[in-house]
Amino acid sequence: MNWFPRVVLAAGLVSTLPAFSQRLKKAEKQVVAQLKEHVYFLADDRLEGRRAGTKGEQLAADYIQKQLSTIGLTPKGNQDSWYQEFPIYDGKDYSKNSYLFINGHEINKKNYFPHPLSPERMLEAMPSIALKEEGVPWFLDFGAEKEANKSNPHFDEEAALLEKIKAAAEKGATALLVYNDASQQYKPKQKGEELPIPVFFLSKTASDSYLHDETDMLEIKLKTGFTKLERTGRNILGFMDNGAASTVVIGAHYDHLGYGEDENSMIRTANPGLHNGADDNASGTAALIELARLLKTEKKQAFNYLFIAFSAEELGLFGSKYFTENPTIPLNTINYMVNLDMVGRLNDSSKTVTIGGYGTSPSWSSTFSSLRDNRSLTLKFDSSGTGPSDHASFYRKDIPVLFFFTGLHTDYHKPSDDADRINYTGELKIIQLIQSVIKSTSTQPRLAFSKTREQQTNTAARFKVTLGIMPDYAFSGNGVRVEGVSEGRPAQKAGLKAGDIIVKLGDYSIVSVENYMQALGKFKKGDKTTVLFKRAETENKATVEF
Repeated sequence: MNWFPRVVLAAGLVSTLPAFSQRLKKAEKQVVAQLKEHVYFLADDRLEGRRAGTKGEQLAADYIQKQLSTIGLTPKGNQDSWYQEFPIYDGKDYSKNSYLFINGHEINKKNYFPHPLSPERMLEAMPSIALKEEGVPWFLDFGAEKEANKSNPHFDEEAALLEKIKAAAEKGATALLVYNDASQQYKPKQKGEELPIPVFFLSKTASDSYLHDETDMLEIKLKTGFTKLERTGRNILGFMDNGAASTVVIGAHYDHLGYGEDENSMIRTANPGLHNGADDNASGTAALIELARLLKTEKKQAFNYLFIAFSAEELGLFGSKYFTENPTIPLNTINYMVNLDMVGRLNDSSKTVTIGGYGTSPSWSSTFSSLRDNRSLTLKFDSSGTGPSDHASFYRKDIPVLFFFTGLHTDYHKPSDDADRINYTGELKIIQLIQSVIKSTSTQPRLAFSKTREQQTNTAARFKVTLGIMPDYAFSGNGVRVEGVSEGRPAQKAGLKAGDIIVKLGDYSIVSVENYMQALGKFKKGDKTTVLFKRAETENKATVEF
């Protein structure tokens, strides 16, 4: 589950269902054993955290596909395969298309890197090094700049560097070599406006070897060039065709964090470790497999079923968004979608499971009312159809959804989320509850869809205002792409629509979601400002009032 940067579900109506016997029948024991087998495989160290687009993800995908095939489902991916592949933007690489020569010596790539927002250029020059400490273009001792401001609480390192780069360009520099700053690292996914000149960061080895005053002039040849990096995620799709008029989609994401390379670990260190993601979301994937097995054995079927194991949920719902934009069955044939994400930590005392999406159809109220005497679970209902998991992608297509979730815990997005901490009998109860939900809806007309309130970001508490948009976290370009607009909020009143790309809010340029949030924090209720946004190829400006 990707809670970054979204909020925990708020509890709404609570319904306590009567307890039933803790004794498990033989068939139930078999389901529990199979759930355990799935989770232990998917959360094994060999899969290296199932990071989307990696070998570990592929091993997990192959396992899931074999399970669905054995159950008797048919492939429903692209070109009659089990898989639906999609690209994941992974930044850009400079190693193949950039070089740096100083006095005829090629600098090893481990001793320099270009700023990722540098323009792609090739040039030769002979700048003076003797005056490098006098603010002359081409050379910047940024370590000295940071040292001079170490006691300044308002010093913004990134803004100060950008200011120095612009100043060098205005003075006539055609490139800038930055040295004496070991903290700088290449950021392949950095967003922002293109810099006016190429900028190279030199290691201490390179700067000590070449940036001294013994030679007045240096002969420098350099090239900045980048290659777009992509890795491939893959959804796994299995179909149960019962000849019905409509289809129920049952989904769970199977990817996790790997070694925390995408900076989404709760461990805030350089190397946070291997994240096996047993609850998040091997638990939901295991439940999906066993639901498929149980539904396959039922004789009377009112629906077809499409089982989807999504990838890249942890990066921003990439897999489910890709499916809803490139569906392998018509979206108008989907009755509703059930999402299982983190269903492995049912508390044996409270027996609480949260069900999101309760407000996405008026039918859900009567559905759950009819189940009050069937299961030993305490149900918390949350009305919103949005939130931090893949059901939100279907809600955006006006499809009723349900989201099953047993709650956050101290192992969330940490290496300690391991298979021995899963409540497998609790998972069985949730699977049985979902079976009952499906059975109840099988006697109802096609479910009507209802709009619900929007979930806000988890940093919203720090803000005094909201624009009222749901950002597209999968968008890799500059700016913030609007995925959805809340009714009655400033964005809607200003005329913004889904698909617009916000590039400026007031005086603040917007290049990323993080940067957008920082800009929001500058405003208070009652403020008026302008929002600059792109719609197709047209740039538009509107006034917003918070």
